Amino acid sequence: MLNAIIRFSLHNRVLVLAAAVLIAAYGLFTAAQLPTDVLPDLNRPTVTILTEAPGLAPEEVETQVTFHLETALNGAPGVERVRSQTGLGLSVVIVEFGWGTDIRYDRQVVQERLNQVAEKLPPGVIPVMGPVTSIMGEIMLVGLRSDSLPPMEVRSLADWTIRPTLLAVAGVGQITVMGGEVKQFQVLADPEKLRRYDLTLSDLEEALAKANENSGGGFIVAGSQEFVVRNLGRVRSAEDIGASLVATRTSEGAVRPILVRDVATVREGGALIKRGDGSMNARPAVIMAIQKQPGVDTRDLTEHIDKALAQLRPSLPKDLIINADLFRQAHFIEAAISNVEEALRDGSILVVIILALFLMNFRTTFITLTAIPLSLLVTALIFKFFGQSINTMTLGGIAVAIGELVDDAVVDVENVFRRLRQNRHAPHPRSAMQVVYDASSEIRNSIVFGTAVVLLVFLPCFALAGVEGRLFRPLAIAYIVSILASMVVSLTVTPALSYYLLPRMKRMEHEKDGLVLRGCKALARMAYSVTLPRPYTVIAGGLALVALGVLFVTRLGSEFLPEFNEGTATIMRFDPQSRERESYYIDGAIDGLSAAAGIAVDA
Repeated sequence: MLNAIIRFSLHNRVLVLAAAVLIAAYGLFTAAQLPTDVLPDLNRPTVTILTEAPGLAPEEVETQVTFHLETALNGAPGVERVRSQTGLGLSVVIVEFGWGTDIRYDRQVVQERLNQVAEKLPPGVIPVMGPVTSIMGEIMLVGLRSDSLPPMEVRSLADWTIRPTLLAVAGVGQITVMGGEVKQFQVLADPEKLRRYDLTLSDLEEALAKANENSGGGFIVAGSQEFVVRNLGRVRSAEDIGASLVATRTSEGAVRPILVRDVATVREGGALIKRGDGSMNARPAVIMAIQKQPGVDTRDLTEHIDKALAQLRPSLPKDLIINADLFRQAHFIEAAISNVEEALRDGSILVVIILALFLMNFRTTFITLTAIPLSLLVTALIFKFFGQSINTMTLGGIAVAIGELVDDAVVDVENVFRRLRQNRHAPHPRSAMQVVYDASSEIRNSIVFGTAVVLLVFLPCFALAGVEGRLFRPLAIAYIVSILASMVVSLTVTPALSYYLLPRMKRMEHEKDGLVLRGCKALARMAYSVTLPRPYTVIAGGLALVALGVLFVTRLGSEFLPEFNEGTATIMRFDPQSRERESYYIDGAIDGLSAAAGIAVDA
């Protein structure tokens, strides 16, 4: 079969080279469109259920809410693990599904189980599913600050203007706002005035609940027209609340209305119980934490968020400072990918230098080097087909394989060149096509077997389960796909280019090995003269080195992932007494010349 592929490529060399050019062009276009991330998608499909039970102690929430939810969700189709956290008046249940399941189907399964357990929960307690977010989904922190606007107004702009606009951007899963002051209409009852009008606090609460309602009043028919009667009771200001009716009292034959302002003070103010705070560069600010949905390209989503903020900026107060660079996962991704790309670039340059030094021939070097871009572009097409992304693991697999991408091509070209030189000095030279075919065929089996042995080393990566498998499997896929692509290139494109470029070389009659290659052969002959007469000594020395290496390996440290130093740091502090968690985000330039810092505190 391999010989048939070589024969087809030589007889249809124009078609093969044209197809290679088209594949390279389409691969280049596809590579520019591939999503990029730091790591592969590690997001196991997860559904979070939040249940508020006001007034219940943690023990009561556990027995009356969390227990029933866990019992209903355990054993649901596709569920692999159920975890829970129970606190004062709050239950958080996390349901994990198997890899590869559709999150929409998973949420439907959870909703069906929640409907079944609803009657077992305390009255007024309703479980709610959290938004669809990614395990590494916090992609941005946006800071809002103003020197003239009060903190309450800045928080209102974040809650009611900026947040809805950003939630409308496709790919945004959730936005959490912290800091500032949450705007409230506060009714401060006066006990003495309530006693004077013979009212209780419950009467005031009931009146306030009924006051903020619109109601219908039927309709009025006037001739051929119908007019709908509506009672507009929705409050819009503190004055509207103060003018709401609480009760009526009869005095001296007249009915006197008792309004809210008669028994309480109504004002606009920040939340009396403040949960969490935020600052930006050591100054009070409102922090918006933006989370993405699973499978969304972080850099593209960041660009769309920037565009949405730019469109919204003219409608906001001029003195409102919006810092969208407080923390960006896109910076981390770009720095990490850039570092791996730099290593990939340096490796490619070294390969070119080594080939030029050893081959000392422009044409053979050019034919060999075509295997690198073609293999990489074919790998990009395979990534697109299977939904893979460009990340540090896939680029790492390509970087490991970069030196082997030219292995098949260089062996083929070297053998073709040697056979063509021998054919030129033969008494009865054969046709160049026959020589190229025979030279490519005679070493093809050895190359294929060698490639298969190398690929077998990475097959155990596909047996890894869980997060380890999701992390290292893309590296193995990138390596295997690029090596197989280089083998296909050496079977098709390399023979066709060799036929066009090598047979008519004028230097072939006097061609000899380069200086570096001659030096290496001389050193090899000296080494053979020493090692071949002493086989047992060489084997014993090799075994001793292997044993020493095993000893050193057992004493090496181990980490799940290498250290990342991409200019971004997240520092967290937890106070067990106050049960507050502080998160400090520092996002700086890689050269350390500029940085922005933010803090978010969750009670």
